[in-house]
Amino acid sequence: MLQVCLNGSRDRSDCERLPVTPQELGDAAAESVAAGARAVHLHPKDDTGADTMEPVFVDAAVAAVRASAPGIPIGVTTGAWTESDPMRRASLVRAWSVLPDHASVNWHEPGADKVADALLDTGIGIEAGIFSGTGAASRLRAWPRAERVLRILAEVTDTDPHTAPASADRLLAELAELDGLDTAGRHPVLLHGEDAACWPVLELAAAGGLDTRIGLEDTLRLPDGTPAPDNATLVLAARRVIDQAAMTH
Repeated sequence: MLQVCLNGSRDRSDCERLPVTPQELGDAAAESVAAGARAVHLHPKDDTGADTMEPVFVDAAVAAVRASAPGIPIGVTTGAWTESDPMRRASLVRAWSVLPDHASVNWHEPGADKVADALLDTGIGIEAGIFSGTGAASRLRAWPRAERVLRILAEVTDTDPHTAPASADRLLAELAELDGLDTAGRHPVLLHGEDAACWPVLELAAAGGLDTRIGLEDTLRLPDGTPAPDNATLVLAARRVIDQAAMTH
């Protein structure tokens, strides 16, 4: 499964074509799905362009993407940078009226279990964000409802393209040591990298048959180093990598 991550915490100073408004997110999602994406992850933005979990903005963003890409699973962020108080984040989740299919929860962040409980109680799936080098996997495993997560979002934070694949291998090995948290257990793993390491990690995920993702959240450049004009172009490039891996394995 290839997921498109439309915008992340970036703003227009990073990329002038970054989708920010609900209409832009809807258009970018539709173009990315046409290019081969099979799920969408987005960061709703407030009127200043900052990430937010406020219901008015989440509802509008999710509604726009659902209208533009019907039938495609939609996920949003619950990152601590949107709201430092985890109880407040949990309260905001419960106030959403247009529900995403899933949301990411970063398990190295304080109060991740409170946010995750709110998501499950509201009927929203969980992508359990496990950042490399954080020990988040063991924190997730200690949560009594860990078996109910939708997938593991294995995030390689090493941005060096030469060392990131080894960091990814270590993260996957850490997940494999924890019962039920690896590809041999009940949960699929979506592996991805960031910035300069994005493409090497995506190649590793493709070679291993893992779910992965691509988009302007993770990288602003195509495999050859040239600037990516939009999310759909990144998705097309990722599909070529994945298809090539399928032919050679």
